Amino acid sequence: MGVRQARQALTELGVPESSVYVDGTWLRPDVPQIEVVDPFDEAVIGLVPESGAQIAASAVAAAVHAFPEWSSLAPAARADLVERLAEALESVTDALAVLASCEIGMPVRDSRGGQVALPAAVTRTYASLARTLEWEHRDESGTTVTLEAAGPVLAITPWNFPVHQIMAKLAPALVAGCTVVLKPSELTPFNALAIAHLTHTIGFPAGVVNVVTGTGPVTGEALLQADGWEVVSFTGSLGVGRHIGAVAGERIARATLELGGKSPAVVLPDAPLEEAVAATVRNCFVNAGQKCNAPTRLYVPEPERERLVKVAVSAASAYVAGDPLDAETTLGPMVSAAQRERVRGFLERAAADGATLHPATVDLPTEGFFQTPTIVTDVSDDAEIAREEVFGPVLTVLGYTDVDEALERANDSQYGLSAEVWAGNEAEAAAVARRLRAGQVRVNGQRTPMPPVSPFGGFRRSGLGRELGRHGLDEYLEARSILGDPASPSDPRTHPTQAR
Repeated sequence: MGVRQARQALTELGVPESSVYVDGTWLRPDVPQIEVVDPFDEAVIGLVPESGAQIAASAVAAAVHAFPEWSSLAPAARADLVERLAEALESVTDALAVLASCEIGMPVRDSRGGQVALPAAVTRTYASLARTLEWEHRDESGTTVTLEAAGPVLAITPWNFPVHQIMAKLAPALVAGCTVVLKPSELTPFNALAIAHLTHTIGFPAGVVNVVTGTGPVTGEALLQADGWEVVSFTGSLGVGRHIGAVAGERIARATLELGGKSPAVVLPDAPLEEAVAATVRNCFVNAGQKCNAPTRLYVPEPERERLVKVAVSAASAYVAGDPLDAETTLGPMVSAAQRERVRGFLERAAADGATLHPATVDLPTEGFFQTPTIVTDVSDDAEIAREEVFGPVLTVLGYTDVDEALERANDSQYGLSAEVWAGNEAEAAAVARRLRAGQVRVNGQRTPMPPVSPFGGFRRSGLGRELGRHGLDEYLEARSILGDPASPSDPRTHPTQAR
């Protein structure tokens, strides 16, 4: 059933079979093909090319060729096209949500928000920002300072929240005046190709948006080694991020890297304890736990720990596992058999080292890459499962004796992407939030506020740079100083970019 609906969505979204989108044209290269598998029924949805070096080089060349004209277009004109892209995303909500659910396994009730509504809102915020940003100004020395596109962009996106991650890179790059070569994950490539179709239909110039498919070691590496890009934006693993950062460093090119986390949630003694624990479980297990900012380390007062573990198990047991396209489903499968085995490996090693596993009582379908949600206790802070990103429905619960100790332990991580604090007292919540070493701190269950403009990114090994809002736009801009400029920033004779 899911495969039929996925293929119907692909037809509705205008995605050609076994094709990539380069320089405004759909190409069907004679290269090996990659099977895209529905993680629920384990059937093949379709095929995409392993693009390889030749296609990668042509895509980057197309972006380089299109850059001068696109970057010279007035910001308002670029904003108009990006605004139309947001509207186009919303116009295909049903098809895009179904396609995302069939590729990832995310329940469709979540895909509508996380894979359509949120990325459309992100896209719209950048169109608005482009219209209001001061692209030129005079500083106190009388120098004209202009903001310019940084250059062609290589965007490499992950499989867990693909549409959102694509638009968090594509929208700011486009309004900045950059051209883009996008490589989505080979596990979830069709949503990227659907976005390519939307840009083609809207009328983005050829070469401004290019989408090539393939694996990281083959096509991703070919793109990385291709000549011409000036900015790389990557979301994925720490190991791959180190390699991408090294290549960018050798070129003296910009790199924005979002590399995951091991996020803590600290529940203070005066917090609504049961509410905090149940909410943390729900946040941790979004998309079957395949979420980079999931709060996977839960710190609770030691005297309450045993009772609160039962609360956590009860909350985990409330999930309904099943077909992601069923409106009643709240827990879908993991994205692949390999990812499920990776999660099971973490749990097996933890149990062998003395951890106690508390599996939820959830009935799992007999088919699909499902994993039982699990609460883990009786582990030390230096245990693998308490320090490494599991990326599955696994939550570790740890007890603490005082708040200072809890914060010290929460901050003891190579990562620093996200953190959470629950407190009954607003002043204490604010004070604790400022002591957590993370790029994003959520207070008392706050989810992503609207509009989605708050910067997202991490401290330490969680990466470099930020996405969303003005901070996200800055990653794609260069500042130029024109000393002794005789024209005012509003003079159309010498500042044609502003006049168009």
